[in-house]
Amino acid sequence: PGDDCAAVAAPGQGQLLLLKTDCVVERVHFQPNEKPAAVGRKAMARTFSDFAAMSGLPRFALITLIAPLDREARWAQQIYRGLEQIADPFEVAIVGGETSSTDGPAVVSISALGTVEKDRWVSRRGGKKGDVLFVTGRLGGSIRRRHLDFVPRIAEARWLTAHFSIHAMIDLSDGLGADLPRLAAASGVGFEIDEAALPRNHGCSIAEAINDGEDYELLFAISPNDSGALEKKWRKKFPQLPLTRIGRLHQQSAISNQQFGHGYHHFQ
Repeated sequence: PGDDCAAVAAPGQGQLLLLKTDCVVERVHFQPNEKPAAVGRKAMARTFSDFAAMSGLPRFALITLIAPLDREARWAQQIYRGLEQIADPFEVAIVGGETSSTDGPAVVSISALGTVEKDRWVSRRGGKKGDVLFVTGRLGGSIRRRHLDFVPRIAEARWLTAHFSIHAMIDLSDGLGADLPRLAAASGVGFEIDEAALPRNHGCSIAEAINDGEDYELLFAISPNDSGALEKKWRKKFPQLPLTRIGRLHQQSAISNQQFGHGYHHFQ
């Protein structure tokens, strides 16, 4: 409990099964006027982002679609079109699911199964004192439609674990202000951030980069001994995607940053 996916024993040697459920809810994760294909795309991409956080590969998905009675059939068809737009490139098979009606908002729920090699599995819990913190891409401003149109960082995560020992990793779904403290707490350490170094999308403030959420970038911890080689190799492999050193992990008692943001929290 507490990781992005559940990791359980697999029948084959050297593998773990990854299990994940996720959902998008109308008026919470999308608005009624959003294009349904974009909603379906987001629902699937969010789920795959959690596999990326653990260096896993999604394989199969089950879809539960709950919609108001007056919703047109074309709306549902477009939801599935969006789901397939993400599933197909990642070679994930949609193998079933369920449909139901509701008097409330529409909901798209996804249950996905995948795999990861035991020697490449990454959790939130392995961060060590002195580790360097990196983040992929840029942060903030997701409400400007980026939350509907992003690519899960599966390829980047797989490359990272193939070439380096990644101690801890999480995807930034609720914002750096929420997800970094989760990683640090799971690892039993604290953190120090250079807020001025945060990679921001155009027009975004530091506070927005910390708190907006739905960035779906990777935040990970790695030994400082590997950080220089990582930055050099990353630039060659992913020249169009920034990788930014934003801070490091510390002993729990060393942290006193009271101004660090809080990100997004459900039920608050």
